[in-house]
Amino acid sequence: MVMNRRDFLRSSVAGSALAGLGLPAAAFAATRADPDHIDNAVVLRGDNVPHYNRDTVARLDKLLAARPSPPGSGHEVATDSYLQHGAVEELEQYFAKFLGKEDAVFMPTGTLANHVAIRVHCGEHRHALVQRESHVYRDEADTVPTLSGINLVPLAEGKASPTMDEVNKAIDDAEHGPYPIKVGVISLESPVRRADGEMVPYELAQQISTMARAKGIGMHLDGARLLLNAGADGFTVEKYSALFDTVYVSLYKYLGAPFGAVLAGSKAQMAQAREMRHVFGGLIYHGWMPALLALDTVQGFPERFAKVRQAGDRLLAALGSIDGYTVARVPNGTNIHFLEVAPARQAGLAERLKKQDILVGGMKDGRLMLTFNETLVRRSPEAIARAFAG
Repeated sequence: MVMNRRDFLRSSVAGSALAGLGLPAAAFAATRADPDHIDNAVVLRGDNVPHYNRDTVARLDKLLAARPSPPGSGHEVATDSYLQHGAVEELEQYFAKFLGKEDAVFMPTGTLANHVAIRVHCGEHRHALVQRESHVYRDEADTVPTLSGINLVPLAEGKASPTMDEVNKAIDDAEHGPYPIKVGVISLESPVRRADGEMVPYELAQQISTMARAKGIGMHLDGARLLLNAGADGFTVEKYSALFDTVYVSLYKYLGAPFGAVLAGSKAQMAQAREMRHVFGGLIYHGWMPALLALDTVQGFPERFAKVRQAGDRLLAALGSIDGYTVARVPNGTNIHFLEVAPARQAGLAERLKKQDILVGGMKDGRLMLTFNETLVRRSPEAIARAFAG
């Protein structure tokens, strides 16, 4: 039976199903009695804007109300069935156009999106080049080799980007070894979370892409956090995505959904991806909830995040001018940078900021990670810097 929105709001499961958006559980108390004041705070930790569960459910209800059911239809227009029709189909069409691809497929997880993309590219050529610090290699529990028998060759240990020499050598080793192997795909994560959100520079990605396509090697982009580069000089999502045959983007890291991902590519590739999604148990009954929320958030997101980037640059400049603080920017960075805090500044810093509704993460060895998200523009950079100055 399909739940209507009133049934959903009555469900005791709704709150827990939408939990886990980046802050401790206490931050989502229905009473909003916690001291973090997440509705109004500048939260300098995490990519997402944190929300209370009930606010997320209320937002979902509002989005449903904006899509009234056709008279006599017996179902809500947003509803999908096994990821067909409704908001899921709308999401797929939006992201295909947004990423400059022919088609897109909703996936319940990013792990599945990456795995399916690599498998589709490789076919019988089960040899894939990846970054050693990538999510595919470090955070997916050997999913690709275990379930698809594809060998992952790690490059660029301890850094975000492989060099062209590293890529060419890995291909040469495969193609000209004692038993020649064809490389099926080169998968690049960008930004790289394990490299503090550093991007693979466009010019390097372009060189790798040109070489790969000349050799008939597929190109996959793990762009889970790709939109967080909005506002960088010369960057557009479609321009960067054009270097790759398939692109994955996360729906929950900063687009307000409780889970989900989108994988985009050619129609033929996405037809295979839908088959693989079913084979690997990813054909869930409903995806309309994350689809509606992500669709709403992504509208205008690049423009909004460009303003976050501008505000972040101003904040870093202001912090760098305060005695006792030294800014360490991430090269080719997106939304993560570091603040080196002198010992005299460290005592009570987090508590003092918290009293002014500015929330930061833990400090390690006098180094504070600052992660910029859309809460940054709730206060002027100068006002935030004054709070740091005390």
